[in-house]
Amino acid sequence: MRAHILDAARVKTALSFLLLSAWAALAASPTDSANPNASPKTRAVLKYFQSLPACADKRIVSGQFTEFGNGAKLQLMEQIHEKTGHWPAIIGVDYADFGKGSLTFKIPNAACMEYAKQGGLVTVSAHLYNPANPKGGGLRDKGVDLATLLQPGTDTHQRWMRELDLLAGGLQELKDAGVVVLWRPFHEMNGGWFWWGAKDPDTFIKVWRHMFDYFTKTKGLDNLLWVYAPNHGPKTAQYYAGDRYVDLVGLDAYTDFVDAQHIKGYAEVAALPKPFGFTEYGPHGPQNPPGDFDYRRFLDGIRKDFPKTCFFKCWNAKWSLAQNPNAKEMLSDPAIANRENLPAEWGKAGR
Repeated sequence: MRAHILDAARVKTALSFLLLSAWAALAASPTDSANPNASPKTRAVLKYFQSLPACADKRIVSGQFTEFGNGAKLQLMEQIHEKTGHWPAIIGVDYADFGKGSLTFKIPNAACMEYAKQGGLVTVSAHLYNPANPKGGGLRDKGVDLATLLQPGTDTHQRWMRELDLLAGGLQELKDAGVVVLWRPFHEMNGGWFWWGAKDPDTFIKVWRHMFDYFTKTKGLDNLLWVYAPNHGPKTAQYYAGDRYVDLVGLDAYTDFVDAQHIKGYAEVAALPKPFGFTEYGPHGPQNPPGDFDYRRFLDGIRKDFPKTCFFKCWNAKWSLAQNPNAKEMLSDPAIANRENLPAEWGKAGR
């Protein structure tokens, strides 16, 4: 009898362990959004991105950055539609107001809300001003100690919190309009050209998580999908804040040569359990593109060397889909999902 009792106890223990393991696996599943309180619409958008790698076609979502600050309007998207017959699926804006060394969101948000009303997706970035600089601006300041952003009582911390409140105000306006935002903070953090870049990874991760907690818990922004976007090159995964703080991942890359030799760090980022995309792409290089890039080469390179890619966002000006040849051919490829291919209900109001 005692043996039967022990066997039953062992079975009960084993079942409990299996249930706990299954629950833990479900809790950590990449099908969940990083924010456990994300809105149903936000979860639906994330689920859509997660489903794309298994699709036979319409599995790479197109995107186009428009402009910074008050220049972020719909004209470039209209030009692309006139040239190609397609609307890119994603509109990109940036809250940076370089003229004032601060941030602005009214005009960028107006473009985003209109594009979302028409069924498109929205991604927002911010070339953040340096809170350690009392004059504002300071995008390319050197020697910033990221730890001071999180030290209460310091002037840097106070300015950082004001900056976060300004960002949250813009994102709240989009939330109120029912717009899901692919939110891409601290882009290219593995490079040394922005004040937040090339810092100690552990300190950077603390700053990312602080923003995440402040926006999701304190501000209640349930419309954000958090996008991790290092520059291609070294250390592409070292600044990753963890599965509970990121929803999508990608690389920024500026090159004519869309291959593993010229775009480094893909394997490390693609190994993270999140949908992968090119969070910024531009032909030629980071400066003075000639506007003669055959965009079919971009898609060919993705197919050959970056097979996990399920979205991209082209940069503006002469990097854009409006300024380079064969954008129509690329956007018309069966692999590409444009705005007209997104779920129709996304253009409706509601969250």
